[in-house]
Amino acid sequence: MQESVIYKNLNHLALIQIRHKTTHLLVQTPPFLFYGCSFAIIASSLMKIELNVMKKIFFIFLSFFIALSTVHAQKGINFSRNYTAGGKLLMSVDSSAKNVFYANVFPNQPRTSFSYLPEVNNVSIQVYFRKNINIQYYRYTILVDNNPIVVNKSINIAQLKDVNRGDEEVFRSTTLGTFAIKGKTITTLVYSIEKPLDIDKSVFYGKPIPKAKIKGFSKRFATDKGVDYSWITDPKEKTKLTFTKKDDEFTIVKDRSDIDYLYYTSIKDKQTNKIIFESTAWQYGGLVEEHEFLPYVRIDKSIFKKSGDYEIIIQPLIKWTGCMDCNFTPEDIERYTTRHTLSITLDEENYTKKELLIYTLIIACSIGLVFLVILYFIKKRNRKKLTEKEQQKDIAKLKLNSIRSQLNPHFLFNALSGIQNLMNKNEIDHANKYLSKFARLTRNVLDDKELINLSQEKTLLDDYLQMEQLRFGFKYEINRSEDLDNIEIPSMLLQPFVENAVKHGVSQKATDGKIMITFVRQANDLVLTVTDNGNGFDTEKKNTGLGLLLSDSRIALLNGIYKENRFTLVKQSTTNGTKVSLTLTDWL
Repeated sequence: MQESVIYKNLNHLALIQIRHKTTHLLVQTPPFLFYGCSFAIIASSLMKIELNVMKKIFFIFLSFFIALSTVHAQKGINFSRNYTAGGKLLMSVDSSAKNVFYANVFPNQPRTSFSYLPEVNNVSIQVYFRKNINIQYYRYTILVDNNPIVVNKSINIAQLKDVNRGDEEVFRSTTLGTFAIKGKTITTLVYSIEKPLDIDKSVFYGKPIPKAKIKGFSKRFATDKGVDYSWITDPKEKTKLTFTKKDDEFTIVKDRSDIDYLYYTSIKDKQTNKIIFESTAWQYGGLVEEHEFLPYVRIDKSIFKKSGDYEIIIQPLIKWTGCMDCNFTPEDIERYTTRHTLSITLDEENYTKKELLIYTLIIACSIGLVFLVILYFIKKRNRKKLTEKEQQKDIAKLKLNSIRSQLNPHFLFNALSGIQNLMNKNEIDHANKYLSKFARLTRNVLDDKELINLSQEKTLLDDYLQMEQLRFGFKYEINRSEDLDNIEIPSMLLQPFVENAVKHGVSQKATDGKIMITFVRQANDLVLTVTDNGNGFDTEKKNTGLGLLLSDSRIALLNGIYKENRFTLVKQSTTNGTKVSLTLTDWL
């Protein structure tokens, strides 16, 4: 009897010890403690009790089973971390799960959330309510792969617990269940019977997201009866399309899936690398596959502004970087993306106002640049011509100075010969007067001025003629208009012709000789003439006199310098006299 009581107490003590050890181990974090330490502690405790062999074996297997169950629980759902699941739902997933893409929303699916769980085995779904909400009016429905497992079920108010989610507000929460999600789709619908149309839909997707496939393209064009379509089905990696004026719309058709709303379409101009079109709105119709219409998106032709390559991109609208424990690479994301190249040819190019403004500015700048380049080269050429002209002018001036330097000694030699002649004749008074005129004349002749006015030219000619009158006794006249006195001409322009008239014209006629000099305006021309009544000479015969030869060369050089004003020399001679006319064209 005593042994029986002791046996019962030991059994009770053993059970208490096993329970305490198990409870202690359930809260341990590292799983290896349960495989090693937990089993060793429980087994050693049993070995201290004097029980029969069968009972010892039973308790050993029981403790081992409890340890394995605890380890499995440690590897299961981590309830300490919650994810938003859309609407009033939160979820918890496996402790070791990576890449939890939670609560994605879509513009074309209001009140719908999508959680992509590619590496999750089990998901626990919890619902949360604020305390001011009438929970008794709420219902929920759960579908697994579109098969309902819970339909229009009320919230179990008895299971609601108060939960503080980190802020001051306290929520009431309960679990809708824990579900195996691997390879499945779980859809929850939560709604109030007071507002049955306001349904919060949450989709938990545990399958690989299928890559979209483009099933076809179409162009819509105008006809006499309305519109018609031309189709391209099952296109390859690149499609060539030509849009005419009649074409107004382009359609992309993709394969059908139960998550079409997940995909969005964009078109990128490959020349500028800019997105020119985006859409999440799929319609159904056009092509039919397995008795169901396929989803399509319509695009206005006007988005294609110019010919070139464009890229169609269809991909899931998922925040790839907005997940917990993400380790997705760009290569991983690309596996979900469909790309197709369109080679567009436009019969009529379209441009936006901004592009037209840019092109206009480019053209204007190009024209301006070309104009500036042309202007630069024109100016450069003109400068070169001007430089060459100035050089030629300088050369001509040098030659003129050379000729003048030859005329002056020639004149002085003739004058000195005249003085010698007077002295030989013993005409001392005339020689003195001659020397006086000669002195003033020499100062004027040796003055190195290129231009002198007509009054100065007249004074020089007066001095010369008066000086020669002392030798030969001829008469002379110089006629001019007073309004021409300040008109400038090349210095000593007429002197060689006047000297020739004296020596070869009137020198033999003594007092019967006469020389007439005139300065006359004819319109814009200035005409200078020297007339004598001498015996004349043959104008066709080449002059041998140095003065006239130098004068001819000088006039030729003056025509090279003053190209706008022509110097024209005309010689007329008969036995009754000679007339030399020099016309300065457009000089006045």
